[in-house]
Amino acid sequence: MEELRTRIARTLRREREAASLSVSELARRAGVSKATVSQLESGAGNPSVETLWALGVALDVPFAVLVDQQANAPTLIRAEDLAGVPSAAAAYSATLLSASPPGARRDIYLITAEPGDARRSDPHHPGTIEHVVLMSGRALIGPADEPVTLNPGDYLTYPGDAPHVFEALTPGTRAVLVSELR
Repeated sequence: MEELRTRIARTLRREREAASLSVSELARRAGVSKATVSQLESGAGNPSVETLWALGVALDVPFAVLVDQQANAPTLIRAEDLAGVPSAAAAYSATLLSASPPGARRDIYLITAEPGDARRSDPHHPGTIEHVVLMSGRALIGPADEPVTLNPGDYLTYPGDAPHVFEALTPGTRAVLVSELR
């Protein structure tokens, strides 16, 4: 998790400065406290998925930009070494597996979720499509007004630019999510 915090700190500061925003202005636009932005830029704090999404939207950059490793060599991520970003609203975490390279427009995540509160997502950038393959467990996934129950091996695609939901129905629910911007 320490490496992830360092990446977030470095990238958040870089993107904020590139946008010519003060810490106060970024905090205002994202709807988070100035202290939260300052802590994240110093490598402290444990941001939630919701906080990073809000900061990404305020900076007009995808979530993936804030957490990507930017590696030039082959990247192997062992399941036991995954460092996901937890949700503040549900037993859910998102681990970026691959950010979209320049010229391409997709990110790949490993989602882990437990039964309890659903992870409700606000609309992402216009034109976003999400693809989900459920690997284990059962989950209610998709548009907030018409989610679908998925079983292991099921595939679902839905608009990510409309409110959507991911709710684990059984313990140990895991899925691969591809977020594509068309």
